[in-house]
Amino acid sequence: MPSGPPGPRQPRGLRRSKELFASFLVEQTDPDRFYGDLAADSLAGLSEWVDVRDQVVLDVGAGPAQFAAAFRRAGARYVPVDYDPAVPSVADGGIVGSATDLPIASGSVDVVFCSNLLEHVPDVEGAADEMVRVLRPGGILYLCYTNWLSPWGGHEASPWHYVSGEYAIRRYRRRHGKAPKNRLGETLYRTSIAQGLGWAQSHPDVEILVARPRYLPDVARHLLRVPGLREILTWNLLLILRRRPDATPEPNRG
Repeated sequence: MPSGPPGPRQPRGLRRSKELFASFLVEQTDPDRFYGDLAADSLAGLSEWVDVRDQVVLDVGAGPAQFAAAFRRAGARYVPVDYDPAVPSVADGGIVGSATDLPIASGSVDVVFCSNLLEHVPDVEGAADEMVRVLRPGGILYLCYTNWLSPWGGHEASPWHYVSGEYAIRRYRRRHGKAPKNRLGETLYRTSIAQGLGWAQSHPDVEILVARPRYLPDVARHLLRVPGLREILTWNLLLILRRRPDATPEPNRG
């Protein structure tokens, strides 16, 4: 099934970034606003490369119901997958499975969408390889994640992860009386910008369509050329990739 024609390019300047960061600040108190805004922004960026109407969209690491609602409103044949059967998107007719061993047939998916999962996976390259495997030739992969050295790299325990992951956990426990959900080495890992870029640039079966900071204006894409600095200032790496039409067939595992 061929992808639809690219849609119009969306403006990504300072105003958009300010609005996204304003939503980000209320993630804990108003998650519907934050995830709703993020889902709309993600679909806008994806629509520049593919029309998701009637396309099979596999959401790897699905969670917030706002993404499911946004894709379904756009007419996608939305399929959420997550290891946790209790997350809202999976509980509403999704698939339980691991990102590093997707229970999906090779070459059977038009679009893979993966938002803020890779920092929670110990085998980043293995998970990313699986997403390419299930894509049909010419299919699109939308992949983004928060890197460890981002100001938000420690998630709810940030910015104390800059001292150490262990200190961030101890401080959070003292302040809140419980351990944070995201703990280094257990549910959170030291994923880097260099790691994702290196994987995408070296994978023989994908071409890079977009590589830029997810939340920043488009001009900030130049940050990715500066090792070290990009690890702090990028915040969140966005990669939009296309599986090459002549990609090597892989064994069916679904």
